[in-house]
Amino acid sequence: MLDVIVNAVCLLGLSLVFVFVFVFVCRRARFWIALSRVPGPPSLPLLGNALQLTGEQDEFFRFMCRCAEKYGDIFRLWIGTRVFIFLYRAEAIQPILNSSVHIDKSYEYSFLLPWIRTGLLTSSGEKWHKRRKLLSNSFHSNILEDFLEPVYRESLIFADRLRMELNKPSFDIVPYAKLCALDTICDTAMGANMNAQRDSDSAYVTAIDRMREILQRRFITPWLKPDAIFYRTHYGKEQTECLKIVHSFSEKVINERKQERLRQVSGATSRSNVTEKRRRLALLDRMLEDNEDGIVLTYDDIREEVDTFIFAGHDTASTAVAWCLYVLGHHSDVQDKVAHEIQSVMAEDEKEWPTMKQLQKLVYLERCIKETFRLYPVVPLIARDIKHPVQIMDYKLPAGVTILFHTYLLHRDPRFFPNPNIFDPDRFLPENCESRHPFAYIPFSAGSRNCIGQKFAMMEIKLILATVLCRYIVKSIDTEEKLNLIAELALINKEGIRLAITSRT
Repeated sequence: MLDVIVNAVCLLGLSLVFVFVFVFVCRRARFWIALSRVPGPPSLPLLGNALQLTGEQDEFFRFMCRCAEKYGDIFRLWIGTRVFIFLYRAEAIQPILNSSVHIDKSYEYSFLLPWIRTGLLTSSGEKWHKRRKLLSNSFHSNILEDFLEPVYRESLIFADRLRMELNKPSFDIVPYAKLCALDTICDTAMGANMNAQRDSDSAYVTAIDRMREILQRRFITPWLKPDAIFYRTHYGKEQTECLKIVHSFSEKVINERKQERLRQVSGATSRSNVTEKRRRLALLDRMLEDNEDGIVLTYDDIREEVDTFIFAGHDTASTAVAWCLYVLGHHSDVQDKVAHEIQSVMAEDEKEWPTMKQLQKLVYLERCIKETFRLYPVVPLIARDIKHPVQIMDYKLPAGVTILFHTYLLHRDPRFFPNPNIFDPDRFLPENCESRHPFAYIPFSAGSRNCIGQKFAMMEIKLILATVLCRYIVKSIDTEEKLNLIAELALINKEGIRLAITSRT
């Protein structure tokens, strides 16, 4: 009797396994059939196109561009058993970025969780909505006015540091820009002066750079995706060491600001009214107040947002400044016109530091920045996991795909930007923007998950560039043909961005 029961249980178990496998295979077959019409390079079972992506990171960027040229408006890559759909046409991108449904970041963003956890960049659903609403007030236009003084102060240090490179054949601007942007985001949004520019061997910046390289390698390597394997490789061990440095830095920022707040309350410090006002409006101050009230944010909540904003705030801004100087370094006539505009506007009202009104008058500089963002978008890839079927052009994409928006290619669409590889700031004259597709140009993403700090970023970049270009004439060393672009979390050049500077008289 027992044998009969055992046999029946085994038979039932085998039947359930068979049904499970059958259902899985059927679903997978439907998934594969739905994607079979989407063009793309031939792929292998299980591995997909992974073996084509094992080279250097700049080779992956060139591979994506070749696929776009060969397959047209849309193509797909299989990385392991996951499929990625690349889009770079405004009409194809609009249904996703304009949606209130397709707002989930891709699975690959989960690789950031040990670093920034579920902060504003990686969270979704109700948590994201609440956090976005809570933090958005910290970047209101009225608050940005109070950030001008610390941004200008860090810009002056940046310009002074560049004096060491004066009249040299070439140097890499990126390390200088990163330290300036790091000090700026800490001194404004975090209300803490970290003096990274005066400590040029910043362990935090070095750790961030290595983290980005590791994350990008993991994104395109299927056998590095499982944690059980990744953390047993040298990449996983390196990441663990980098995270110790990164989290130690963010905790230092939080603790220093907490101590400063205590000193202010006890009357142990004396500050000017302007500085006091700015400090009270810092993003970190607002989060600490919510923590003290005990009703909104825990200490862990604060730390994940500090990690998110320090990383995103310094990495994107520094990349933008470097690319702007690179582009202007290839166009001396444009650079001279920018410098003349800056000098004219600043001479109108010589205050201790530039005002928001003065920055708003730098319209030609702003057009140059926007055109640089078009040619070299700071965020080259934007990813979304699709949880519901969606119609994109002539293709019905099933749930389960990951869509990647390739902004580098999107911004060079000749339908909206004639002669797309030519630098032309006048593309962003108001009359030239009126009829342009709203999703043809998305340097700060678009839709509900656009960049929360884009106004702050534009203010910061303008002020840094204005400070540098008043002092120096910039010349770029490498032509675009010699660049080896890498699409990490930000668009970078493999060899950095080499410039030469001389004094502007």
